[in-house]
Amino acid sequence: MLPPPAKLGFSLVELSIVLVILGLLVGGVLSGQSLIRAAELRSVTNDYSRYIAAVQTFRDKYFALPGDMSNATLFWGRTAATADCVTNSSATVAAPGTCDGNANGRLAFAPAASQSGEAFQFWKHLALAGLIEGQYSGYAGSGVQWHVIANTNAPASKISSSAWYIADYGIAAGDTIRYALDYGNSLSLGKTTPTSTAFDALLKPEDAWNIDTKLDDGKPAYGRLVSLYWNNACSAADDGSSANNDLNASYLLTNNTASCTLGFVKAF
Repeated sequence: MLPPPAKLGFSLVELSIVLVILGLLVGGVLSGQSLIRAAELRSVTNDYSRYIAAVQTFRDKYFALPGDMSNATLFWGRTAATADCVTNSSATVAAPGTCDGNANGRLAFAPAASQSGEAFQFWKHLALAGLIEGQYSGYAGSGVQWHVIANTNAPASKISSSAWYIADYGIAAGDTIRYALDYGNSLSLGKTTPTSTAFDALLKPEDAWNIDTKLDDGKPAYGRLVSLYWNNACSAADDGSSANNDLNASYLLTNNTASCTLGFVKAF
């Protein structure tokens, strides 16, 4: 008569060891994700400081604001033989080429899709001057006149699917996403879309608050750093009035979805 087959299985000790290992792996993954996110948020501060310094250096050297510079083509040639730029101080078409600005101190988007705009030439002038890395077209994307394309006409951020962009909003009275402020030439960060701009929400309110607190005052409608999407998305009025001219507001820290973009007002 054959003996009964041995029962195979894990002992309680072995199972405990496996559970401990799984716990360590899960904890390591979560910890790693937190570290990556923290690094992404720190990069916003670093990028902002780098771009501000680059513009200051450009102004010291060329006595003009990048993008708005009226004699840029004298330094780097024209981008094309056609009159597709704001002005052309040089008749020479030379690679890499660029377009002049109109020297009015404002950085406008392109007049139409796929055309040159000062807000896009801004990045090209800085790159041609060797003050930032990358190569930029100086032209709006094919979607609309403010079509921002990361690493094509504007620099990407380390946060996925995002880009930095320049915009002269003026005073955003009655705007459905911006506070009623004089934004001037703002330096902004937002999520890119295939056919439009980088205005889409990118950050959770807590992330936006974190950056705002480190660089400014932690208030979404005051100071040099303000948020978009004021209407009970990224932020809301403290008294619940939900109006874009009610600047007494706070970030909605209980909202855990991406609902914010950030803008440094009157940056240049």
